[in-house]
Amino acid sequence: MGWAAINEFALPSAGRRADVMALLPDHSLSCIEIKSGLRDFQTDQKWPDYRNWSDRLYFAVDDGFPLDVLPPDVGIITVSLSMVPSSLFHSVVAECAIIRDPAEHRIAPARRRTILHLFATIAASRLMSLEDPAITASLRAARRTE
Repeated sequence: MGWAAINEFALPSAGRRADVMALLPDHSLSCIEIKSGLRDFQTDQKWPDYRNWSDRLYFAVDDGFPLDVLPPDVGIITVSLSMVPSSLFHSVVAECAIIRDPAEHRIAPARRRTILHLFATIAASRLMSLEDPAITASLRAARRTE
């Protein structure tokens, strides 16, 4: 679908980290909150804050999750996992489907600029760490002393 996604995306708000933040081809930002089950959803009190940092909010749940408990204005992505045998080992295959699109709530231009800059910085930092792990280790050590 042309989404560019970053896992474990640290938001500028206190201690918040989105499971997935995605930049879409239309330049909008979608936050995807992954819920492992009903109890995870019921005990999580942080997800409402994610709306302040994205244009759209989705929940990604397994295909057995009770969808009627999710708020009506969030998008829903279902995930179905299956084991596929091969000659040497089994592979896990995930099939995803967008069941419902969320209500759009465009974030303010200043906030968009902040989050896009953060998105680019995180993506570039993670790419750099893949290219040269020694530099990344040195940078982490330097940040700890600050």
